[in-house]
Amino acid sequence: MQSTDLGNKESGKIWHRKPSPATRDGIIVNIIHTTSDYLPKVLRFLNVAFDSSGDCLIAGDHQGNIYVFDLSGNRFNLVQRTAQACTALAFNLRRKSEFLVALADYSIKCFDTVTKELISWMRGHESSVFSISVHASGRYAITTSSDTAQLWDLDTFQRKRKLNILQSVGIQKVFFLPLSNTILSCFKDNSIFAWECDTLFCKYQLPPPPESSSILYKVFAVTRDGRILAAGGKSNHLHLWCLEAKQLFRIIQMPTKVRAIRYLEFLPDSFDAGSNQPPPPLVKVIEDLPKSKLTSGDLKMKVTSGRVQRPAKPRENQIQTRILKQDLTGHFENKENELSDGLNKKRLQILLKGYGEYPTKYRMFIWRSLLQLPENHTAFSSLIDKGIHMAFLNLQKKYPIKSRKLLRVLQRTLSALAHWSAIFSDTPYLPLLAFPFVKLFQNNQLICFEVVATLIINWCQHWFEYFPNPPINILSMIENILAFHDKELLQHFRDHDITSQVYAWPLLETVFSEVLTREEWLKLFDNVFSNHPSFLLLTVVAYNICSRAPLLNCSLKDDFEYFFHHRNNLDISVVIREVYHLMDTTPGDIHPDNMLDVFVALTKGQYPVFNQYPKFIVDYQTQERERIRNDELDYLRERQTVENMQAEVDQQRVEDEAWYQKQELLRKAEETRREMLLQEEEKMIQQRQKLAAVKRELKVKEMHLQEAARRRFLKLQQDQREMELRRLEDEIERKIHMRDQEIATTVKDLEMRHLELESQKRLYEKNLTRDQETVAKEMREDADAYRRKVNLEERTFHRLIETDQTQNQKTQKLIEENLAKAEQACLNTDWRLQALHKQRCDDLQRNECYQEVAKLLRKNRRKEIEVLNAMMEKDATKWEEAEEKDFRLKSEKKVSALSDASRQWFLEKEINAALEHAEHPYHDGPRCQYEQVASSCLPRTSPVSDVSEVDASTWLSLNQRKIQWDTMEQDLLERVRNLRQRLTAQARNSCQTPHLLAT
Repeated sequence: MQSTDLGNKESGKIWHRKPSPATRDGIIVNIIHTTSDYLPKVLRFLNVAFDSSGDCLIAGDHQGNIYVFDLSGNRFNLVQRTAQACTALAFNLRRKSEFLVALADYSIKCFDTVTKELISWMRGHESSVFSISVHASGRYAITTSSDTAQLWDLDTFQRKRKLNILQSVGIQKVFFLPLSNTILSCFKDNSIFAWECDTLFCKYQLPPPPESSSILYKVFAVTRDGRILAAGGKSNHLHLWCLEAKQLFRIIQMPTKVRAIRYLEFLPDSFDAGSNQPPPPLVKVIEDLPKSKLTSGDLKMKVTSGRVQRPAKPRENQIQTRILKQDLTGHFENKENELSDGLNKKRLQILLKGYGEYPTKYRMFIWRSLLQLPENHTAFSSLIDKGIHMAFLNLQKKYPIKSRKLLRVLQRTLSALAHWSAIFSDTPYLPLLAFPFVKLFQNNQLICFEVVATLIINWCQHWFEYFPNPPINILSMIENILAFHDKELLQHFRDHDITSQVYAWPLLETVFSEVLTREEWLKLFDNVFSNHPSFLLLTVVAYNICSRAPLLNCSLKDDFEYFFHHRNNLDISVVIREVYHLMDTTPGDIHPDNMLDVFVALTKGQYPVFNQYPKFIVDYQTQERERIRNDELDYLRERQTVENMQAEVDQQRVEDEAWYQKQELLRKAEETRREMLLQEEEKMIQQRQKLAAVKRELKVKEMHLQEAARRRFLKLQQDQREMELRRLEDEIERKIHMRDQEIATTVKDLEMRHLELESQKRLYEKNLTRDQETVAKEMREDADAYRRKVNLEERTFHRLIETDQTQNQKTQKLIEENLAKAEQACLNTDWRLQALHKQRCDDLQRNECYQEVAKLLRKNRRKEIEVLNAMMEKDATKWEEAEEKDFRLKSEKKVSALSDASRQWFLEKEINAALEHAEHPYHDGPRCQYEQVASSCLPRTSPVSDVSEVDASTWLSLNQRKIQWDTMEQDLLERVRNLRQRLTAQARNSCQTPHLLAT
């Protein structure tokens, strides 16, 4: 077994030596694809698809690389890089170089393997597409995903239909049955439906499988004839369904080691060009149960490993196989079957029987080889140069064709045929006969002409012997063949007066183009051109025999005519098989082979003369037609002259009638205008009356408007005055409001100032109390010191008195009286001084209060500053007074110290004098000396009285200051209340007389 690694190569050979299958598993070659990266890896191939011939396959890996492997040519080519994984692949059967690929992004693309170009891009699926099925004709394709199946037209690449189902069911596979227009849909619940391709009508549903075999179908395969369906899944059982009988006819049991079936495919058994010569698969039937009763148990067939035992083929097939082998190896050559282009007609017939039709890509080439077209360019050009034949000048009137190109090609082809042979200018069915070939070869008019000419020479033999009538002899042949093979159908035609001109001639004159589709017609003519010219006549008989069921149900002539001029639900493959059957079973005496000549090709250089028709009839018809044409021309000329004269007369009559009509119209117009003039005059009079009435109304309205304007002006003035008054009232209210706000602000400021004064008052009282306590403490200390000193002096003085008591009592009393008087005089003088000082302070404080209140009333913004200034002045005054009193206190202390020293000195002196007096009691002048000494030494105020006076005056001064401050504060509050009352009264008076306020 050989192994081929694709690597990074884009093309190359599949194998490098002659392939020989492995003896054990039959593998010819193993193809792998590895990368040449740093870490090499194997790229997996996900999908593979073969073409219709089996000689070429296409494969795609999970990275989007798509390769085409030509097994017969031993070549592989990288045709596309899609850059994403492919989920399904399929060849386009109509254009062999194109293929369809479903990608991971849910889209389907069509590429060309030769040009490697993108042909089309189809979108519409919402999940991965896992299956692509192409119709046998190559016209349609079905793409299947898990939730939907979509039908596409491969000519336009447009979506035609879409099948949606429930998600709970799911689609398993949807595909075309081979060689038919049937679509088979298989769902995940094991239900299988068959649908008509054109109408999507449900044809049938297969019954559910037996309960004993619980298989969930996942893979399916159908034979090439579309009769047997194989279904398998996750089981070792395989079900075979007969689609014609619509029942399960066999259950195959695989070996026990097989747990699931992943893929199914039927191998072709005949007409396979030797494709069965590889080794057969390693399975064979070893036991077949009896067929007494079709039950699930009876249907089972055991399968084990081994080689398949095929049934013996009939002798005819063996002969065909032997001939085919000789043709393929080249050891036997049949010169009669050799064609000009190197093809062998016998091989082509074998290939045609195997596949039913020629490949679309090579069909035109095969036809040209089978018909042996000479391609006489010069002769054809001479025919074309003669121009359009007169018989086909108005072809578009009888045959309206939408395509102008197709109409021109048809017109030229028919004209060339008419120039080639005169009979074709009078053949009424020639356009119907030539149209399908013109449509097929519209791009090559030479080939088109030669194909139609070859068809007329060979397959239209004896058609023109009864011209211009249908070919009675040909129709009689067809009727004889039909009488031999189906007498019942012919008798049915005769019973309803249906002749061969109804059931045979419409098919021949249109060469079946009206009753067949394009694909069916091409398939039919693949067989027509590959066989004897009698094949076309037998096709008419086969078409009737295959349609006998609907024909036997027809009873009206219109129904028969409609049947043979329209398409019917008939399988052309069945018709072709019936034709081959008729060719083999028709007796020689009525067989068309004995009445028709063999195929004769067109001659090279010049085309042969075609005169297989009654020439005298054609000539007579030509002469008669020419005479009729000349007579018609004369008649047309005379008719044209008469028509011209009649046209002139008609024109003159029309002009006269038009003049009279114009005069009548002018008269009527004049009368109409006069009536209109009278009506306009009446309308003018009425309008004048209306205008006068309107003027009166306008005058009245003007007066009303003037009055209304005057009233509106007066009302406007009144409104303006009222508005001015309201504005003044608003201004007054605003000013009152502003005044109230200012008063309220002033009151609040005064109240705030009162609170500040209260706070300051309490602070001052506190400071005064603290100062008084300090002063009192100092005074108590001084008083204590003074008392101690006085006590000391008194004790000293008492000792003095005690010592001199008896002698100086009178002198002492006199001195005490004098001292008491002097002390009383000092006290009175101090009280007077204090009263005058109090009055002067009251006057000053009253004046200051008046000034402060006046300042507060005049300047509200400077109140705080003035109060602070007043406080600062008070504070400065008090500090000056405190300094003055401190100075006086210091002076008094000095005086007291001097007095103490004087008294001390006096006491010491007196004590000394007393001691001396005690020693000398009767010394002269003691009293005078004592008074002199006392008057000279004692101060005017005694220490005791001076200390008492200083303490009392200080205390009195402080109390008077407090009383004066309280009085001033009460007076200030009283003045503020009075001022507020006056402002409120003034505001009330202002509200009552706003005009005075405004003035």
